[in-house]
Amino acid sequence: MRILHLSDTHLTRAPGPNATGVDTRESLRRILHECAELPDLDAVVVTGDIADDGSREAYTAARELAGAFARQRAIPLIFTTGNHDDRTAFADILSSGHLDGPDIRLVEAGGSLAAATTVAGWRIITLDSLVPGKGYGHLSAAQLTWLREVFAEPAPHGSVVAFHHPPVAVPGVAVQHALGLRNPSDLAEAIRGSDVRIVLCGHFHLQLSAMLAGVPVWVTPGVVNRIDLTATPGTERAVKGASASLIDLGGPHSPVCHTLHARDPQLGDTAYELTAEALSAVITKLGPADEDPGS
Repeated sequence: MRILHLSDTHLTRAPGPNATGVDTRESLRRILHECAELPDLDAVVVTGDIADDGSREAYTAARELAGAFARQRAIPLIFTTGNHDDRTAFADILSSGHLDGPDIRLVEAGGSLAAATTVAGWRIITLDSLVPGKGYGHLSAAQLTWLREVFAEPAPHGSVVAFHHPPVAVPGVAVQHALGLRNPSDLAEAIRGSDVRIVLCGHFHLQLSAMLAGVPVWVTPGVVNRIDLTATPGTERAVKGASASLIDLGGPHSPVCHTLHARDPQLGDTAYELTAEALSAVITKLGPADEDPGS
């Protein structure tokens, strides 16, 4: 199984550069063009923040741009929600996120979008960690119960779980700890001993690997930009250039994860920088009410 893993396209209603000078549609086109020669792809998975503004126009652009790539290869295209997404607009354009139709789907009060599709013997499960109006994520008890029910019947080769907010973080990076998944231990209990071979996430706009309950977790950098952790501690710097990941499953060293970067004349140029005070304000506004921005 070979997955092209994208995340954080942050498309907007209208084409053209955003406030940081990044043309998000062009970034998506560029990374897809760079990946055009990748052989043996089985699926494209996009883990949230599809839209920056929650607009139907943004979801339509994502479906058209990434959909053309997937159709040329006759492979499924699968989306999940992120904290910038709007569930209603997402569902109107992308349905459950599984554009070729899920094998099974969770129907939950509140409209959470969880579904599963089997591709070449591998089950790809998407969850919905969106908390409206906030930057952090949470997986509902209903989703986790449903997830355990899905695991009751093992997939032929194993399962992949994909959603937006990582259940892991770089030590000492306060914004990641504040705005990541708030109940990682609940997810850990749900996947412990299951057939999950990897958890795929986005949100942090950088590449990160870690383990959760003995399962590898991979965080892919953003299509819109990449966070540069060499900035002064406590601040945040994003640099331009679209990125993606290639995920190989099933081989003797599985999972194998590789980061891909588009060739871009602006690659590495600063997109934005946030001071410690500005980043603390972001944590206060978008984090949990009890979060200490300095932790």
